[in-house]
Amino acid sequence: MVEFAFLAVLLMVPVVYFVVTMGQIQGGSFAVVGAADQAAKVFVARGNLADARTAAERTVLLAYRDYGRPQDQARVEISCDHADCLSAGAKVTVTVALDVPLPLMPFGDSLHVKAAHLSASATQVVGRFR
Repeated sequence: MVEFAFLAVLLMVPVVYFVVTMGQIQGGSFAVVGAADQAAKVFVARGNLADARTAAERTVLLAYRDYGRPQDQARVEISCDHADCLSAGAKVTVTVALDVPLPLMPFGDSLHVKAAHLSASATQVVGRFR
């Protein structure tokens, strides 16, 4: 009975930690995909470039907050295939990145130990009629 309890704890702790880590990575994956998609849609719906960029960055922060991710880790890159990003037919690509830390690591921030680096991109075309 003692051997069984010892082996059960010895084998179950790594399995549970693996499942929790994979859950954190999956949640982060949902966060970056949703944030990139919504930010691209918000960007092409705005009237001027400064307002569009600000709205896209706020959308990423809101998506991170919805998924329980720290907002200070939000990294957003916006690129266009035209000189004027909001001209009709321009393709706007928003790329969002997130580092997922290892769960339950007391010194994970100072050691810079990450479980995964996630990024997602979404592209939207600026419509002709607004």
